[in-house]
Amino acid sequence: MRLRYLAVIAVLALASPSAALARGSFDPTTEFEQKEWVPIHLGPLNLSITKAVVYLMLGTLLTILLGLFLMRVKRPGRRQTVGEQIYDIAQEQIAEQGLPSKAIGLWFPYVASLLLFIWVINVIGFIPLPLTGETWHHIPTWGIYAATSSLSVTLALSLLTFVFTHVEGVRWNGLVPYLKSWIPDAPKGLLILIVPLEIISQFMRLISLSVRLFANMLAGHILILTFIGLLFILQSLILAVFVIPIAAVFYVFEVVIVVSIQAFIFATLSAIYIGSAIEPEH
Repeated sequence: MRLRYLAVIAVLALASPSAALARGSFDPTTEFEQKEWVPIHLGPLNLSITKAVVYLMLGTLLTILLGLFLMRVKRPGRRQTVGEQIYDIAQEQIAEQGLPSKAIGLWFPYVASLLLFIWVINVIGFIPLPLTGETWHHIPTWGIYAATSSLSVTLALSLLTFVFTHVEGVRWNGLVPYLKSWIPDAPKGLLILIVPLEIISQFMRLISLSVRLFANMLAGHILILTFIGLLFILQSLILAVFVIPIAAVFYVFEVVIVVSIQAFIFATLSAIYIGSAIEPEH
């Protein structure tokens, strides 16, 4: 019931007046543009505060508060039950399935943090907030935006896993044995072809990990914004009878299913990649 109310409120907030009221001027892709809110340039480095950075800061804060709220429980109750369920998922279904037992103590906090952080970032991406950077009669407009719909964000998260994977592979096995583990048993004549492909496959993990999360979150938001935008483009309230229910269905599907699945997949693949580097298959 609460989820139904949340969906209705979210869709109504998205349908509120915005800068895109002009006929034919609505473009959902503009919601993902990164404008510099606070310019910070250090030589060639661009460290400016953008909408994505603000959402990441907000997500970080909420992740910390959620962790403290669920894990620091003095009396048994619903909070403890939810906290234990999240812990069990991270421990039994992610860490233990992807990491060798000797590395769980070290890397469980990382994969559990990934799970919770990405889930929080995805969830707040479907909560209308006055952080669009646009105004209507000097009033901030409300909208939805997921930081994980920015490729730079998902790529940064993937780079962490990529670096940790190979650092652990070298640390546990040594540089030469770890690199040798990339080379399968094959005739020497084929190694000229296999070795470059194996190196490329290592970098493809980085690309696939980042693009999977980015593409799913971007597609979901564009679908919702497109259906809502039809009201403004065609300027017909009659369409609301059809458009708003469809947008609400997509919204509920994204919040209930996609948000959690994508966080779970990212954390699971991170655990598998790190685990396979620590104990490579020969």
